[in-house]
Amino acid sequence: MLSKTAAELSQALSRKELSSVELTQAFLDRIATLNPTLNAYITVAAEQALAQAAQADDMLAAGTGGPLTGIPMAHKDIFCTRGVLTTCGSRMLHNFVSPYDATVVERLQSAGVVMLGKTNMDEFAMGSSNETSYYGAVRNPWDTQRVPGGSSGGSAAAVAADLCVMATGTDTGGSIRQPASFCGITGLKPTYGRVSRFGMIAFASSLDQAGPLSKSAEDAALMMNAMAGTDLRDSTSLDHPVEDFTALLQNSLSGLRIGLPKQHFTADLNPAVQQILQDAIKVLEGLGASVSEVDLPHNHLSVPAYYVVAPAEASANLSRFDGVRFGYRCENPLNLEDLYKRSRGEGFGDEVKRRIMVGTYALSAGYYDAYYKKAQKIRRLIKQDFDDAFRDVDVILGPTSPHTAFKLGEKNSDPVTMYLEDIYTIAVNLAGIPGMSLPAGMLNGLPIGMQLVGPAFSEARLLNVAHQFQLNTNWHTMRPEV
Repeated sequence: MLSKTAAELSQALSRKELSSVELTQAFLDRIATLNPTLNAYITVAAEQALAQAAQADDMLAAGTGGPLTGIPMAHKDIFCTRGVLTTCGSRMLHNFVSPYDATVVERLQSAGVVMLGKTNMDEFAMGSSNETSYYGAVRNPWDTQRVPGGSSGGSAAAVAADLCVMATGTDTGGSIRQPASFCGITGLKPTYGRVSRFGMIAFASSLDQAGPLSKSAEDAALMMNAMAGTDLRDSTSLDHPVEDFTALLQNSLSGLRIGLPKQHFTADLNPAVQQILQDAIKVLEGLGASVSEVDLPHNHLSVPAYYVVAPAEASANLSRFDGVRFGYRCENPLNLEDLYKRSRGEGFGDEVKRRIMVGTYALSAGYYDAYYKKAQKIRRLIKQDFDDAFRDVDVILGPTSPHTAFKLGEKNSDPVTMYLEDIYTIAVNLAGIPGMSLPAGMLNGLPIGMQLVGPAFSEARLLNVAHQFQLNTNWHTMRPEV
């Protein structure tokens, strides 16, 4: 029962085969058993979850429920949740209880979901392995000696290990897609502005985007139906019509044009990963798609550009956490300067401090033009590359990550090597377009993800391609033995 998708459980709830309270209690029991090993949750809101489940059962009995009513899910601990701890994986917010809900949380609750709790994450979403959390590393349910990916690793591990049906995540440089790939689930990063950022603690405001992590493309579409839409409380929210993201799922792929970036399929890509992707491409060709090569000539500049833009924005966003206005305050400060220095020094972890220093340097007088301004120009070129490619193809296909999940601690001593983990995903954030990862195969018992990228507002098309692929393969149905 716990391994079923939201769509399957929704039907079971509608047929009265089980109640949401029974389902929620079953997930809470599994969390109690497995979370001490996986560390996927920071906070479990059992009492609130059972109360929400009882309300959902009342809605279903009255015939007022929707497709997500009564479905237990989790929120990444970056989303504010009224009355429930919101830490962002940091000591800086270790005791912060939000007085309001993020728009994403609010909209999903209006759809009748049950919130089981808040999932672990890299501190302030800064990381590619979920090892920088103040609350300790999350472990990959496929191999507990390996990372789940970051920064939405807690959400991805929780979905993969059946500790929830689905979860929210955020993606600044690949933080939904890379953990989805490492944990063998489906993750969607929508077009920038498609989903409100109100109540989502900021890392890099021009790149951050909320999205779903789920067991299937169909579930991701159901989540997007609830999450997407303009929000007057978020000035970067797009005033764009919200379609039914499930409407195109059954469409044929006949005539679909798929582009393969020549920069992604090189000798640098693991041959085994490349073979898995080639097998996936054959499945799509068998469904009527055609394949051609596309050129993304500035793709190799995406990682250096990102690691100027993102830290610069982070240094500004995190300046509010000073122990006076927001966040952790040190004990017995000697004076105001000591208060600022020790509060930030003790409240932030090493990776956050590193990015604040890099960002502050890039924005400082004398270096702004050399670094930040140049990075923004590169960003524009990367966006133009995608625009040019989408004149000839409908979607772009490639690897989500260069390899499978790596071992805990394997890359902690070399930040640059860690930053290259997102080499295939970062350009999508810089361009502001949607991308998703879905399971495409297994290598040495670990999942491999395939990335699909489309032009702005093409989420429904991406979900259609992913759903048709999942109807003809079983990689997304595989579950780890925890």
